[in-house]
Amino acid sequence: MELTVTGGTVVTADGARRADVVVRHGRIGEVAEPGSRPAGRSVDADGLLVLPGFIDVHVHLMDPGASEREDWQHGTAAAAASGVTTVVEHTHFAPVLDAEALAAKREYADHRSRVDFGVAAHVFPESIDRIGDLWDAGAVFFKAFTCTTHGVPGLGEDELRRAFAAAAAVDAPVLVHAEDESLTADAEQRLRAAGRSDGGLLPEWRSRDAERVASERVLRLAGDEGARVIVAHASHREILAMIAEARAGGARVFGETCPQYLTLFEHEVRDHGPLRKFTPPARARTSTDFERMWEAVRSGTGVDYISSDHAPATRAQKTEGDIWSAHFGLPGLDTTSGVLIDAAIRGMIEFPRLAELYSAQPARIYGLEDQKGRIAPGLDADLVLVDPSGERTVEASTIRSKAGWSPYEGRVLRGRVVATYLRGEEVFADGEVVGEPGGGKPVAPAVSERRAAP
Repeated sequence: MELTVTGGTVVTADGARRADVVVRHGRIGEVAEPGSRPAGRSVDADGLLVLPGFIDVHVHLMDPGASEREDWQHGTAAAAASGVTTVVEHTHFAPVLDAEALAAKREYADHRSRVDFGVAAHVFPESIDRIGDLWDAGAVFFKAFTCTTHGVPGLGEDELRRAFAAAAAVDAPVLVHAEDESLTADAEQRLRAAGRSDGGLLPEWRSRDAERVASERVLRLAGDEGARVIVAHASHREILAMIAEARAGGARVFGETCPQYLTLFEHEVRDHGPLRKFTPPARARTSTDFERMWEAVRSGTGVDYISSDHAPATRAQKTEGDIWSAHFGLPGLDTTSGVLIDAAIRGMIEFPRLAELYSAQPARIYGLEDQKGRIAPGLDADLVLVDPSGERTVEASTIRSKAGWSPYEGRVLRGRVVATYLRGEEVFADGEVVGEPGGGKPVAPAVSERRAAP
């Protein structure tokens, strides 16, 4: 089957130009001059931007394990409607610790996901010796924690070193949640003893120092072991500068950040309490802090890609207890692309940089670049059509995630995703998700592609 997307402005990490995109049998056949190829079955993209399908590599769908918070059907509906055509998922409620669990998770998701998906594995102390087997079985990356969070045990320095050495031996990437266990535990003890239960305790509990100390350790060990390591959800400019410095010194390290660190103020947790409980928490105290983060995003200083860190819970689940007992996390798949598109229209980043941050670089870093991430012949025809003249107001009623709410409610976002194509087939169009559960297929780095990202 052939499809031609005609007359749009094709945006990739390399630039933007008007072109027709020819799709053959689910892959990009060619990117041609407008009107130079017989259209046949066609889609008129005049006035629209045509971007590569977005790739969100940090997603928690809670399913299986806590599907009352989120499941594959709802979470990947949110993805499709937002132009996200590939997710990489790891839920803390059913951690993948061996090859059998990885195979079971892939089979489970294969019948439920509306978009393509990869599965990541967790690193527990007892699973370090299984890293090689899990990598051979198709894990996209390994998630490690330096502090016990979400029920996942934190790794001490010796355990983290062993994990990095095992990953380096097979050239597998490790995504690390970096907060120092001793500092967070001491702060929690002190705050509880003082009787604190206000939202303002969160940035004191999960402090800048805790993130800084753990990130320094992660970067040092990554350099020592030659491991390919990504610092997850880097929350402020100091962490980004540390990542950039370590890489300049030869370490194979990368930085991930998320929209919440580019748009939400630290003080909001005082008013919104559990609805702003995520960790590391928001750090921006002034608009200058946002400006410094956006400058790092533009320049690539410590920021290699952006993810949602989609970790939803319903409003009722978030607010049924106090700040201590509430779930960590925000819903993000519904809004991450919208925040980035809005930022591009407002001139905070260029559209090619958006395509790099939320498509090309995730594909490259996680070994999917021969399948995803660009609009180029031979790659999957994952496409997002964006109307730059449109806009949307974020409302709870439009959230497709099972969470049913968003920290961006009431915010007007410029630009609008009007259609999403997965391997040449529409999965979102005319405001409706049309991709069916089970339409998404598993992806994993090919064995021949398991090498360091450039």
